[in-house]
Amino acid sequence: MLAILVPTDIRDTPKSSTHFIRPSGELPMSAASSTANANANPKILIAAAGVDEQWKEAMVSRLPDANIVTQHENYDPATIDFTLLWKQPQGLLKSLTGLQAIFSLGAGVDHVLSAPSLPTDVPVIRLEDAGMADQMVQYHLYAALHFMRDFDIYARQQAKAVWTQHDVARISKCRVGVMGLGALGAAVASALTQLGFAVSGWSRTMKAIDGITTYAGSETLSEFLSQSDILICMLPRTAETEGVLNGKTLSHLPKDAAVINAARGAMIVEADLLRLLDTGHLRGAFLDVAVTEPLPESHPFWDHPKIRITPHIAAATRIEESVDQIAENIDRITRGETPRGLVDRKTGY
Repeated sequence: MLAILVPTDIRDTPKSSTHFIRPSGELPMSAASSTANANANPKILIAAAGVDEQWKEAMVSRLPDANIVTQHENYDPATIDFTLLWKQPQGLLKSLTGLQAIFSLGAGVDHVLSAPSLPTDVPVIRLEDAGMADQMVQYHLYAALHFMRDFDIYARQQAKAVWTQHDVARISKCRVGVMGLGALGAAVASALTQLGFAVSGWSRTMKAIDGITTYAGSETLSEFLSQSDILICMLPRTAETEGVLNGKTLSHLPKDAAVINAARGAMIVEADLLRLLDTGHLRGAFLDVAVTEPLPESHPFWDHPKIRITPHIAAATRIEESVDQIAENIDRITRGETPRGLVDRKTGY
C-alpha cells in the first residue's frame, strides 16, 4: 500500500549537469537532441493504485506545460514519454512503446523490476528520500527505545497486572545493527548514534559513516549479527535479500535480541522468526511489514505477546518532495543528462 501525504505547496529545485547514461549504453548526442525536442511538452501517464488524481494534481502544478493523464483517462499509449507507477496494472508497460523513463512512486522498485513486460532499454528511476528519511528515523527511534527501555516487558506485565520494576540499561551499552545503509538506512543509523546507541551497519558493499562501525559482504554477516542486541532491517527487496533473515541468520543474534523490520516482509522467514521467539532466543519483534499485506486476521503475528505490528506506516511518500524530484529528472533527461536515482537492474536498487 502506498501511503500519501498531499502537498501544501510546490517549489522549484536547482539543476546540475552530468551525462545521461541509458541502461543499454550512452545516449548519443543526436538522440539527446531528439529527446529534448520531443519532451518540450512531455506526455506523462500516472498509474498509482487508487491515488492517481492526487499525483496528477501535484504534477500539473509542477509541470503546467506537460500533457498529464491517469490510467483511467483516454490516451494513446504510443505517445507516452514518462510514466509514474505504483502497483501498475499487468501488461501496462508493454503498451507504452515510446517511454523515455519509468518513475517508481515509492522507496522500493521491486514492483517495477518484477513486471514481465518491463522494457529492457528504458531507465527505471526511484525516489530519493522524498520526505521518507525523517519518518523512518522517527519510527526506528521509537521501536529501538521500545526494547532498550523494556517497554515490551512492561506491556506483558500490564496484561497480567504485574507491578515489577527493572533496571534501566545504559543506552551506550545497547548495540543496534542496521542492515542496509542506503539513504534511509544511513539516516536511521546516524540518528541512533546521535541518541547514544552503539551502532553498527551492514551492507552489500562497504560504506563509511561517521561514528558507525560498518561491515560489508556475506562473509561478515554473522559477525555483524552477533553484535546486534537490536537488529533493524532496511534492505531493499531483491532476489538476494528475500528470506535473508531466516533461522540460520537470526540464530547468530545474541540471546534476547530484538528484530525491527520496516523494509519488506519478504526479508524475514516468518515461521523461523516465530520459532525463535517461542523458544526464547529472541525477546521480541517490531514489524511494519509482512509477507502478505494486509496481514490476514488469522495470522499468528496478531496475537503473539512478543510482536508489535504496525500496518506499513513507517514512512509515507510525500507528494510535494516527490514531484519536485520527478520534474527535475524529466528536465535532466530532456537535456540529455543523467537522472538522479537511476536504478541498477543488476543489484535491484
